[in-house]
Amino acid sequence: MSEEKKSTGTQKSSRATSQKSPGEKLKNEQSAREAVRKKLRYGKKDNSLTVEERKQLKAKTARVRRMIKAETVVSRKGSRELDKHNEDENVGTEAVSRGLEAGGLIAEKTKLEHYGKKLHKRTVKQSEKLEATKKETSKEAAKSIQKSRMKRQAIDAYQKKKAKEAAGGAGSLGKKFVDKAGDMVGRIGEFISEHILQDPKVLIVVGIIALLLILIMCMFSSCTLMAGGVNNSTIASSYTAEDDVILAVDADYTALEDALQEEVNSIETDYPGYDEYRYELAEIGHNPYQLAALLTVLYEDYTQREVQSELQNIFDAQYELTTTEIVEIRTRTETRTRWEQRSREETRTGTRLVWDADSRSYVEEEYTYEVTVYYWVEVEYEVEVEYEYYILKTVLTNATMDAVVRGYGLSADDMERYEILLATYGNKAYLFGDDIYSVVDPGAYQDYDVPAGYLTDLEFGRMIHCAEQYLGYPYVWGGSSPSTSFDCSGFVSYVINNCGNGWNVGRKTANGLLGCCTTVSASDAKPGDLIFFQGTYNTSGASHVGIYVGDGMMLHCGNPIQYTSINTAYWQEHFYTYGRIN
Repeated sequence: MSEEKKSTGTQKSSRATSQKSPGEKLKNEQSAREAVRKKLRYGKKDNSLTVEERKQLKAKTARVRRMIKAETVVSRKGSRELDKHNEDENVGTEAVSRGLEAGGLIAEKTKLEHYGKKLHKRTVKQSEKLEATKKETSKEAAKSIQKSRMKRQAIDAYQKKKAKEAAGGAGSLGKKFVDKAGDMVGRIGEFISEHILQDPKVLIVVGIIALLLILIMCMFSSCTLMAGGVNNSTIASSYTAEDDVILAVDADYTALEDALQEEVNSIETDYPGYDEYRYELAEIGHNPYQLAALLTVLYEDYTQREVQSELQNIFDAQYELTTTEIVEIRTRTETRTRWEQRSREETRTGTRLVWDADSRSYVEEEYTYEVTVYYWVEVEYEVEVEYEYYILKTVLTNATMDAVVRGYGLSADDMERYEILLATYGNKAYLFGDDIYSVVDPGAYQDYDVPAGYLTDLEFGRMIHCAEQYLGYPYVWGGSSPSTSFDCSGFVSYVINNCGNGWNVGRKTANGLLGCCTTVSASDAKPGDLIFFQGTYNTSGASHVGIYVGDGMMLHCGNPIQYTSINTAYWQEHFYTYGRIN
């Protein structure tokens, strides 16, 4: 039959290539039917087996059935005997089975990710084509967005690549294991059926050895998966930007804060002529690890230039500075002058002519008389008058970096990534290790008992009772209440205002609290006074404040709120002064 096909194909080829006359191409009805009959073949192919072929097929079928039976015997008897000797091995067997299933699932997932990535690339290309048709009114912004997207895709691709490699390793290992295990089981089955089927003890030993081999191979697969998982975990818990970029970006954010501090310091120069300037100021500062974590979640690997606008957005969300003019109607006593008419009685001397009888003529004589004299005098007097009192109130609020992050609209996955980065310090804790305020998890604090004798001072006792409720609270830049936690001045301001001593200083910075106190010397300091430090971060005047509790100890919002000795080298280096609340 194959020769017929080959011959027919050759004839067709020759007909297709040879030249024919028009008469040869035309056929009448009879010649056409004859041509069709020549193409038709009748009868059926003889598919019957020869005697030799039937013998070979029968032998092959018997061999396959013996193999299957042997495999079944090994599997069932080995499992039963193994269960009797060691139940824990069943757990290992199940783990192997699940490991293989996991390998299959990972391979399937990798396949889906492959097609998903292809679809994603096609979508990106279509998006880029659409962008190319738009006007070029915002080229710089479009480039920045595209660059950020490409970097994010690079990170995603890197993670998927590692996962795919791990899955491929597990899948290929699983496939090799299945192939080899199948071949091994087949050979063992044949050997058992021919030699040791009558000896159950040997059968049990062989089954145990086979299971141990399976467990060992599965362990290699698990190690591959574990390596991939560890690698992905490291990426998820790390800042992906370069160290110098993270430091430079944090310096840029600090520069924005320094400019804000300068604006606060210049209020009275920029707004002259007011009768009073009032301030309610939060501390200016941020936790650099929180900023780096947020930018990592938003941009992954970023450059200093591409995050500048984002830094401004974060800054605007964290800080708000407002100035408000307040006009109050007050009264005061004024001294004024006026002219008043007064009178007095005076005795005056005068001359007059009188008739002298002796000389029979008029003569002059002196006489005295009383007169009332009127005059004007300038008189001072006091009056109570109303007047307008102009106040400029300046309020600086720090919403805290943590509150900004939680209000940024991040997804649940991004928030989880943010928390992981904070917990691990992005695997770069060395970047800001010298910042005493940047510790994310401050840990435990040491207990301290204030001597009972000091608590006989009721004002001090009320302060300590209020302050000790917040022991262990973390340091949070800008925090001033239990709901947000505290920074150093926010904690002391809160205690002063809420301890029940009738004080109310508002929300002050450390330097602002110093202005509410009378300075006292170290020898005159007593429990309940405030203790001030300078230079703990970049600001003028007092930068840190605590409550002095006597015996060289203070209660302050370090990180966390805790009792601390002021006699350590650090606090002695930065000591400023003591102050007694007015």
